Amino acid sequence: MATVTVRYIVDDVDDAIAFYVDHLDFRVVMHPAPSFAMLDRGDLRLLLSAPSGQGGGGQILPGDRRPEPGGWNRFQLLVDDLAGEVERLRQGGVTTRSEIVHGIGGDQVIIDDPSGNPVELFAPASGQDDARRSTPSE
Repeated sequence: MATVTVRYIVDDVDDAIAFYVDHLDFRVVMHPAPSFAMLDRGDLRLLLSAPSGQGGGGQILPGDRRPEPGGWNRFQLLVDDLAGEVERLRQGGVTTRSEIVHGIGGDQVIIDDPSGNPVELFAPASGQDDARRSTPSE
């Protein structure tokens, strides 16, 4: 499978690195400047950019349009034991946007990184193993 790259705008790159490495098993690939880092987890590459006057993904655009964290668009991480993951993360101080939501294809919860960017944790419903087979092992 090809690598998928997602960029998140964050308030503090160091805080974001700690969150993704400590809580979600990402690995730091590079952190060449205070305003940028690249992490990975399997075939997912996560670019973390802080808004700045420098070039790159956090660059302030003409008209003073500033990149900012948050919103509802997100990436999804598959988990085997959603309730256990939610409990572990809450004990670690991670914020969830809701309790576990039970859906047709499985169960989910959205957590927030330190800047308020959402990450969806998803456990497929029984019989939905095709979703897991197409995703790298965690």
